[in-house]
Amino acid sequence: MKVAPSILSVLDQDLDQVLKTLEDANVEYLHLDVMDNVFVPNITFDYNLVKELKPKTKMILDTHLMIANPDELIDEYIKTKSDYLCFHIEAAKNPKEIIKKIKDNNLKCAVSIKPKTPVSEIEPYLQDLDLVLVMSVEPGFGGQKFMVDMLEKVKLLKKLKEEKNYNYLIEMDGGLNNNTAVLAKEAGCDIIVVGTFLFNSENIKETVKELESIWK
Repeated sequence: MKVAPSILSVLDQDLDQVLKTLEDANVEYLHLDVMDNVFVPNITFDYNLVKELKPKTKMILDTHLMIANPDELIDEYIKTKSDYLCFHIEAAKNPKEIIKKIKDNNLKCAVSIKPKTPVSEIEPYLQDLDLVLVMSVEPGFGGQKFMVDMLEKVKLLKKLKEEKNYNYLIEMDGGLNNNTAVLAKEAGCDIIVVGTFLFNSENIKETVKELESIWK
């Protein structure tokens, strides 16, 4: 299982130093939470920061668009050259078109679902996805409590993937720590997004190592 650190809780810090710390910890994925204060009640940054960070790191950029109008803005985010572009099914007017644009530009496409959204909402698109992000908290703020019942979505996604030979990775975001990470791994997660728990730890490198070694 891989750890994708979210920089949400350290946006006020020197991001160049944050990138160096994560790279020194052998982190493979970097999770970027884009929030617009419309789709979620918080605002972070937009495509400009993603563009700025891309050439500064070799980490895989996993950009999570928590925005109200992904159909209109997807072209700008494609220009960031993020390795993964993830949009919310609840915000998309034409998911098929967004997926096609992302894939046509040789980027990996991901879709995210909020806690109240069933997996059935994204089933028609699963065959074309590279990653599915299951939110285990209501998106918008870090440090929230993990919703255990969201593990059922992960189990269902794993089942569908195996039955239909799909190729997407399963990612979970929200309230992940050394305890809930075990549950996520057991349910079938490939990647966990960790923010507050990781950056509040005494030794980031050791915490990443510990989380990624769960059930290895």
